[in-house]
Amino acid sequence: MKSIDELYQSYFSAIYRYLLSLCGDPYEAEDLVQETFFRAYLYLEHYRGENVKPWLFTVAHNAFIDYTRKQKRLVIREDSFFLTVPDRKVNILTKIIIDEEIDEILSRLGSLPDKQKFALLLHDFHLFSYHEAAAIMNVSPGHFKVLLYRARQAIRRKREG
Repeated sequence: MKSIDELYQSYFSAIYRYLLSLCGDPYEAEDLVQETFFRAYLYLEHYRGENVKPWLFTVAHNAFIDYTRKQKRLVIREDSFFLTVPDRKVNILTKIIIDEEIDEILSRLGSLPDKQKFALLLHDFHLFSYHEAAAIMNVSPGHFKVLLYRARQAIRRKREG
């Protein structure tokens, strides 16, 4: 098995894109990536030598689920302060283009139930097999195929309508 640093270098981008597509916030996605690799480091003894990418996506998926459960309990009173802080690292035009692309993707995925959204992201965007994606989501492959089919149908209806 590779070291945690090698895993981080190899899979950071894929894990980040997956988490960004789930939460829609680049900063939260970065935090979740860090949490994913922290958990991966802590639970390396539970790794059984299977394909490392699905295992890392399972860890990321669970980190996201835990994060959303925690967020439901939190109430943010004043977030307008954070909207005024400038982001000097990213060119403004690049940021606008990225934001528009993210908004388009999220608008299509946003109306889907969570499990359908997860299924679509894992299989169609991150190219996991049915069995790998089902294992990440902890559902049967048959149930996974139903979720994926329903998600695709909903997206098609949204495009047509």
